[in-house]
Amino acid sequence: MTASPAAAAAAALTTRAQEVSPRIVDDILTLVRQETSSYDLPGLATGLDLLRELTVQRLGRPDHEQRYPGGECGDTLTLTYAGTGAGAGAGAGHVLLVGHYDTVWPTGTLAGWEQLRPSDDGRDRLSGPGIFDMKTGLAQGIWALKLARESGVPLPTVTFLFNGDEEIGSLSSRPVIEETAQKADVTLVLEPTAHGAVKTARKGTGIFQVTATGVEAHAGLAPQDGASAITALSEFVVAAAKVAAPDRGTTINTGLFRGGSAINVVAGQATAGVDIRVSSEAEQARVDEELDAIKVSDPRVRIDIDHAWNRPPMTLNAASAPLLALAREVAREQGRDSLPDTAVGGASDANFVAALGLPVLCGMGAVGDGAHAQGEFIYPDTVPAQTALVAGVLGRLARPLRG
Repeated sequence: MTASPAAAAAAALTTRAQEVSPRIVDDILTLVRQETSSYDLPGLATGLDLLRELTVQRLGRPDHEQRYPGGECGDTLTLTYAGTGAGAGAGAGHVLLVGHYDTVWPTGTLAGWEQLRPSDDGRDRLSGPGIFDMKTGLAQGIWALKLARESGVPLPTVTFLFNGDEEIGSLSSRPVIEETAQKADVTLVLEPTAHGAVKTARKGTGIFQVTATGVEAHAGLAPQDGASAITALSEFVVAAAKVAAPDRGTTINTGLFRGGSAINVVAGQATAGVDIRVSSEAEQARVDEELDAIKVSDPRVRIDIDHAWNRPPMTLNAASAPLLALAREVAREQGRDSLPDTAVGGASDANFVAALGLPVLCGMGAVGDGAHAQGEFIYPDTVPAQTALVAGVLGRLARPLRG
């Protein structure tokens, strides 16, 4: 039986991805070897220059580019490549590919990191700081457009958005992401997969700073005159943990705690950094209300809470459902049995796009595991299929997606 044109094109694309897979992996490792800690501005600047150079090497000079200064964060860069063929011009599609180049790993982590990791399942693994989250996705995204071009199909305009502050909340890049997404028809976020599944729901995040202000006193001569900020804040942290409701998708974690000035002084001040994850706006409102209602035993201590909600919850909105269906259709054409989707606790820049009611798929990048953990890794044998998937989706979006 003769294969359909769509099946033949999909087979050719996946074969080509297999052929160039060693080159894609080389590009991944090139990006990993340049450390880009979220807090290392010189390293971030070098890393972004390297990423831009790599993109230009593979795709040529963009039709438009803009670099947005990040201030105390890494800069954000957009590179736009005009659409081609029958899909170009009026009514053409426009796809935004989003990826962050910053990592959670302090500069210097790379030294001594074991790149090749033994595997219990017999598959090769590649490891390195940021390789899973998310430098593999960056390289795959670049090569996806390259392979889609080589296939000769009409293509949409594609804008790459590379930001250097995602791991610390996209503090500088958020307005750029939101503005650019509103100009595009769909957004694909190149974050790692969840064991091969795309991510269609993510929790919203809060990064709260809680400050306790007490009264200092000598711990030996006049302890009764003091009001310990540390004691009060400890009470608050214990009470805050009880506000969590895992059955409703709400978790609360105090990850940082600092306070006091000396061991023999009743502490006058203490601070705590609290990470909050919620699955709905209703839970967000409940958490705000119940944290504000917490009382500590010593009324002389004042508790101040900075309610810093960083990312809204993400769900599979009506605009994104057709995009998921399209990705699954492409996956089937490329020989996959399925393309599952899932909800995860972590947040990403996709949360911002989904909150605007725009079509977005997240988790289009690496297959591996260990995000934010020593030894994070990818399976290099999945690089061709993931790259071909994004390329195939691009090849179906020469005109705007219709729900």
